Amino acid sequence: MMRRACAGAILVIAGACGGNDAPAPTGPDVLPPGPPSGLVETFVGAGDIGWCGLPGAELTAALLDRIPGTVFTVGDNAYPSGGARDFRDCYDPSWGRHRGRTRPTPGNHEYETPGAAGYFDYFGPSAGPRGSGYYGYGLGSWHIVALNSEISAFPGSPQYEWLRRELASNPSHCALAYFHTPVFGSGTNGGNPHMQAVWTVLYAGGVDVVVNGHNHSYERFAPQDPDGRPDPSRGIRQFTVGTGGAPLTGFGASRPNSEVRNGTSWGVLRLTLVGDGYEWEFVPVAGHSFSDRGSGVCH
Repeated sequence: MMRRACAGAILVIAGACGGNDAPAPTGPDVLPPGPPSGLVETFVGAGDIGWCGLPGAELTAALLDRIPGTVFTVGDNAYPSGGARDFRDCYDPSWGRHRGRTRPTPGNHEYETPGAAGYFDYFGPSAGPRGSGYYGYGLGSWHIVALNSEISAFPGSPQYEWLRRELASNPSHCALAYFHTPVFGSGTNGGNPHMQAVWTVLYAGGVDVVVNGHNHSYERFAPQDPDGRPDPSRGIRQFTVGTGGAPLTGFGASRPNSEVRNGTSWGVLRLTLVGDGYEWEFVPVAGHSFSDRGSGVCH
């Protein structure tokens, strides 16, 4: 049974509320997977992860050690430049032990290496088609799209047109998208309209949840439309979870519809996906007390 969402709409800064195999990705030339394997799926992860010299990535990887399901990343997986050495030294010793069940997306730091070559070399087929890095797959009764916010996503671009086809050919009552740079953000890196056209496609396609990184903090938004207006009936709920291990940062001015913000705790977002909705929980690393949990229903 789904838990009810926490009472009280707005929590600020440090406020708190209250082993299955990962599916294969599909790209423009890859067939979608077979029928759903179960009624309940766990989707867990974060972004802004592997920073050598800090303990954060190992602490969040330790959380993954005890959470089964599909692991996602929302970019900036290996600092500072996403090169082969960065993945070897700063990502692989921690999150690398979950590589077989990880479905990643790249961030801007991966593209400091030309063509994000280190990223595509490290993750191989799990990263989707080399050079594009966007793909879709089924997870239980949900349809998932992994997008690349570091290449063109404007109307008419290959990624934009692929997304339109992907959502049209995979109708689902519940759907989720994830990518690195958010459209909306109160964190120090803010938001970026680069993916605003994508948000319009996701909104029109009935997508329920968007997960991002880039801001080294956690933020949850109320359901909203592509212009950032509240929309409790058809809006998309956005989570920013750049808390995988890189240095944490604070916030500037709060964006409209921001409900929860925290910049002091490394951790992962655990989503429990069921046939008609989802539960979320921010799971902090050992010694950090911030948490956030609730539930939502699909459109």
